[in-house]
Amino acid sequence: MVAIQTSDSDTAAEDARFSAEVRQWLDQNLSGEFRELRGLGGPGREHEAFDERLAWDRHLAASGWTCLGWPKEYGGREASVRQQVIFHEEYAKANAPARVSHVGEELLGPTVIAFGTDEQKARFLPGVRNVSELWCQGYSEPGAGSDLAAITTTAQLDGDEWSINGQKIWTSLAHVADWCFVIARTERGSSRHKGLSYLLVPMKQPGIEVRPIIQLTGTSEFNEVFFDNARTGVDLVVGAPGDGWRIAMGTLTFERGISTLGQQIRFARELADVEALARRTGAADDPLIADRIDKAWVGLRVLRAHALRTMQATGADDGGQASVSKLLWANWHRGLGELAMAVLGPAGLIADEDDLNEWQRLYLFTRADTIYGGSNEVQRNIISERVLGLPRETRP
Repeated sequence: MVAIQTSDSDTAAEDARFSAEVRQWLDQNLSGEFRELRGLGGPGREHEAFDERLAWDRHLAASGWTCLGWPKEYGGREASVRQQVIFHEEYAKANAPARVSHVGEELLGPTVIAFGTDEQKARFLPGVRNVSELWCQGYSEPGAGSDLAAITTTAQLDGDEWSINGQKIWTSLAHVADWCFVIARTERGSSRHKGLSYLLVPMKQPGIEVRPIIQLTGTSEFNEVFFDNARTGVDLVVGAPGDGWRIAMGTLTFERGISTLGQQIRFARELADVEALARRTGAADDPLIADRIDKAWVGLRVLRAHALRTMQATGADDGGQASVSKLLWANWHRGLGELAMAVLGPAGLIADEDDLNEWQRLYLFTRADTIYGGSNEVQRNIISERVLGLPRETRP
C-alpha cells in the first residue's frame, strides 16, 4: 500500500481494506484467459495482445474498476486520491497489462467532466466508462510539436458541422481509435494561443486518413492523421469556440496526474531488472556502474516524493507542476535506458533488426521520452516564463 502518512486510523484502516480488495481481485482475475497478459503492452509495446488487452479493459469496466475517481453520477466510484493511488500501485505491482483505454479514461473523460456540456457528458462518458469507444489525442503537428501554439489545422463552420483540414502527427493508437479530441484553429487570422478550439471528432469517416509511423523499435503505435474536410457536429466543441488552449492545457495536467504513481512501479521493476542484469554480467563490480545504479534508485524516490506532494495539483493552472513532473520522469527513464546499455557493454551493440532484446528496446524507445508530450526545452521555458516570471526567450 502507498505510504502516505495519516493520523486518522479509520482512514488508514479503510485504505488497507481497499488495498486488500484490489490485490485480491487482481489475483483472482489475472488468471484463465487473462493469465498470459501480465506484463504486456505499454509505451513501445502497444502492439502486444491488443485485442486481448481490450477484452481485459472491458472486464475491468464490468467489475467497476475503471474511472475510479469520477463522480458516481458518471459511473465512477468517487474514490479518494489516496485510493486511486493505491489502485494504480497495486495494479502495477501485479504486473497487470497496460490499459488500451487510458487516453479516454485519463484524458478525455476528466476533460469532459471539467469543461463539457451536460449533453457531451451524457454522450461520451458512458463509452469511456465501459470501454466501448476508444480515443486518441490530436495535438501535435509537423510544425507544431512541442510548440503546440503553432497549430495550423483549421476548422470552419459549414452549416451545422465543422469542416476540418490539416495534419496531426505522433497520434498514439489513432489506427484503433473511434474518436479523437482535436485542437484546431477556428478563428481566421488568429495566431498562437488565441482562436483555437477543442473538437471531438469521429475517426471512422471518409475525410480522415491514418498512416502508421515505423519507430526505431520496428513497431508503429504512432501515426500521422490527415484531415480532408473531415466533419464533426457544431455542438462537439468542449468549452467555448476559441477557448481551446485553456481546455488543452487542462487535459495535459490530467495526463500527468495520479496514474504516474503506477508508472513509477513499472520504472522500479525495470531498474530492478537492470540491477539483476548487472550482477549476472559482473558489471555491478564496476564502481561507475554501481554508482549509476545507486543514483537511479535515488532518482526514483525523488519522482515518487514529487508525485505524492503534487498529485492534487490538476486543472488548467497547476502551478507548473505538470512540466516539472514531465522533466523529472522523462530524464530519469531515458537515463535508465542508457544505463541498461552501459551494463550490456559491447554486446548491446549487436542486434537482429527483427529481434531486439528488452534492453535495446528500452534504450531506443526512451530516446523519445524527453521529446514527446512536450520536449525538455519547452517544459523548461514554461517553468521559467509562466511560473518563475523570467523574461521570455527571444523568438523569431
